[in-house]
Amino acid sequence: MTQRRRNRHRKRRVGRRAFLIGLGGSVSAALTYYLLRSIPAGNNAEPAPSPQAAPNPALPSGEWRAVWVSYLEFAEMDFSSESAFRADAAALMDNCLSLGLNTVIAQVRPFGDALYRSSLFPWSHLCTGVQGQDPGFDPLDVLLQEAHTRGISVEAWVNPYRLRSSAAMPPNLADSNLANTHPEWVCTVDEGLYLNPAEPAAADYVVQGVAELVQNYAVDGIHFDDYFYPTTDAALDAAQFAASGAGDLAAWRRQNVTALVKAAHDAVKAADATLRFGVSPQGNPDNDLGQQYSDVKAWLAAEGENAVVDYLCPQIYWGYGYTLQSGSTRFAFENIVPEWLAMPRAASTALYFGLGAYRIGEGDGGANEDSQSQWCTGSALARQVERLHSLGPAGACRRRTCGAGRSDYSLNSCMEKQNAVYYINRVKPRVKTKFEDKRS
Repeated sequence: MTQRRRNRHRKRRVGRRAFLIGLGGSVSAALTYYLLRSIPAGNNAEPAPSPQAAPNPALPSGEWRAVWVSYLEFAEMDFSSESAFRADAAALMDNCLSLGLNTVIAQVRPFGDALYRSSLFPWSHLCTGVQGQDPGFDPLDVLLQEAHTRGISVEAWVNPYRLRSSAAMPPNLADSNLANTHPEWVCTVDEGLYLNPAEPAAADYVVQGVAELVQNYAVDGIHFDDYFYPTTDAALDAAQFAASGAGDLAAWRRQNVTALVKAAHDAVKAADATLRFGVSPQGNPDNDLGQQYSDVKAWLAAEGENAVVDYLCPQIYWGYGYTLQSGSTRFAFENIVPEWLAMPRAASTALYFGLGAYRIGEGDGGANEDSQSQWCTGSALARQVERLHSLGPAGACRRRTCGAGRSDYSLNSCMEKQNAVYYINRVKPRVKTKFEDKRS
């Protein structure tokens, strides 16, 4: 078991103004390139030391370049044996290194379940096809070993409330799923099942799960995505709201979510103050505040003992000139980015921008016909990244070879004025994508 070791070598924490932009497999810490031009321990398991890796000169200090590996990617990996999964995990990590990444954000609790040994949540159906069935090995342990031997950090990506997204996902819930053990905590929205954000006991259980992860596994951080309140329907938590005595439903709901996020942040820091805790909210601040009740503006500004997150990474999935049917261009890339940048932010809190290449196009925000062209000179994505790059100091990056690689890669970029993250959705564990150096 890759247990947490407090003395394990970690990447040096760097302030937000020290972050540089980066994506590429062999970029020296001393060089800059211009960007494109125009996943609880087993009770009987004997702890094994976490493998160590020498510093990698291709991953300069101060850059956070990450990939989201979702349950969709895990569904394509081989869980039939530890050796089979390890081979896929090793290939995935090698692929990440070839792309110049230094962090994997692994979705280890997608449906109130776990891709690791937990005393709180059942095994994920992704491991054996049956939720609650032990695969006979610990996928997260393997993932951590393969990542850390390569100098790659792993943040554990958790869906705090979601138990089921539809009648078919997951197809069957284990007897130990919270929907069966604590139905009083659960609400139904369409075909989905969610922990009710108005139930403090449910929120506390989620936080216990975060503490379990950071105490028993050598993860490098915890990451929440944008699934918070599943509906705006007042009936969802009407009884709890009436009992609270509060007068403003939206403000009360935001307090419920913030209490969970703050408690999760504090649980992470109590285990190891060097670990990071972040959230990737929707790119539309109105939806965050008024539909999912995630108080992103307050989270960005909170600091010191009141800090709620270490970073936010809003999903800015719109292209240049994106226009709503109403005619509004508020969410056009060139307009929504400055809106986020204008929000007051604590010096200790990072802000990243997620650019989904498969959603970026001209005018309508959709994907270009040729997904490979999106990283080529003059493409819509290239110009978006260049624009973000222009907001801060010169960065480091390799340019994707036009026409190379595979169309099943959806490259996303995340940037902030002084900070940058790069992540890739759907990283195929057995496929390599070729890059070439380009000097401007």
